[in-house]
Amino acid sequence: MRQTWRWFGPKDIVSIDDMLQAGVEGVVTALHHVTTGNVWSPDEIARRQRELSVMKDGQPSGLRWEVVESLPVSEDIKKQKGAWREHIANYKISLKNLADAGIEVICYNFMPVLDWTRTSLAWRVPTGATCMRFDYADFAAFDIHILSRRNAAADYPDEIAETARARHAAMSAADRDALARNVVFGLPGAAENFTLDDVRRHLDEYGSIDAGRLRAHFIDFLTEVAPVAEDLGLRLCCHPDDPPFDLLGLPRVMSTEADYQAIMSAVDTPANGITLCSGSLGARPDNDLPGMMERMGERVHFLHLRNVKRETGAIRGSFHEAEHLGGDTDMVALLAAALREENRRKAAGRADWSIPMRPDHGQDILDDLNRKAQPGYPSIGRLKGLAELRGIITALSHPKVATLD
Repeated sequence: MRQTWRWFGPKDIVSIDDMLQAGVEGVVTALHHVTTGNVWSPDEIARRQRELSVMKDGQPSGLRWEVVESLPVSEDIKKQKGAWREHIANYKISLKNLADAGIEVICYNFMPVLDWTRTSLAWRVPTGATCMRFDYADFAAFDIHILSRRNAAADYPDEIAETARARHAAMSAADRDALARNVVFGLPGAAENFTLDDVRRHLDEYGSIDAGRLRAHFIDFLTEVAPVAEDLGLRLCCHPDDPPFDLLGLPRVMSTEADYQAIMSAVDTPANGITLCSGSLGARPDNDLPGMMERMGERVHFLHLRNVKRETGAIRGSFHEAEHLGGDTDMVALLAAALREENRRKAAGRADWSIPMRPDHGQDILDDLNRKAQPGYPSIGRLKGLAELRGIITALSHPKVATLD
């Protein structure tokens, strides 16, 4: 597996030097400052490539931009409103510009309105480390009482709605503001950051869009862009919903294996592939991550390896980011399945036999606690996770260990 690392550009406090010392082989990044729907120009792509090609002292880093994460799909495309046709045309141009720059793997998602969603960005675990957490009752408090979405309480079990009411009543104004900021948190340097009014406006516009219609819009998008990607030699890979269940009354269409199979079948080309995120999918107890890797592995173009600890057995429930080997996903079994897929690809002569992966998220530990990096992306916590994953890969690949065939 190709060991990569997510970097948010020059403003990221985790530097290129840090990545090199962690032993990574390639960089995962994006042009977060470019407004969604606009073209990624050759000049902007080349500038990002130059930025990651040197260390702080000006020496060559030897690192390349290997995976885009992500080339965002606009809300207009998801809703098929406004400038959606222009945005699809711009998406195709961006794909061409990325291909011309030598980048082949493009990660994206089709989540409506909000990207990943958490209620706490620095929740303390018993070791004293902090992590991101999704508390279902806190989210209900946000939805029902802060966002004040129409008829929101009806979407929650009675006991969750009552807990949400009590928690909201006990919150100070600062607590409510902090919860709202956490839920709509954006990436550093992103061109757009939603306000609560923005979220309300988008929810109104999604009022007539159910899961079937959103899936149809997704298929329409892929019908346009996947053939372009195939012609350019690119591999598109959709990231799953995070969390992988309905939120805010919005449809979710990439939460389960069945969701992925439906999209892969509808636009059946190798260019239409999967970002298998073990943390996002692992937040649902009915998702079998090693099995998904076995059954859909030929279309997995990118791996996000992280773990979550589910706090209930419900499909919709609370969870927190665990250590990479400490959550509910059997990471050893998942990595073994991924290595078997690589062996199958190598035997078949596939040029893309080595699947890029990155240690996704990480707990803030040691000096991370004082550095205040992008939530989920500390240097030491991710380094620890990468070391653990690298150790498993090395052990499973050792000639004295049982065959992976």
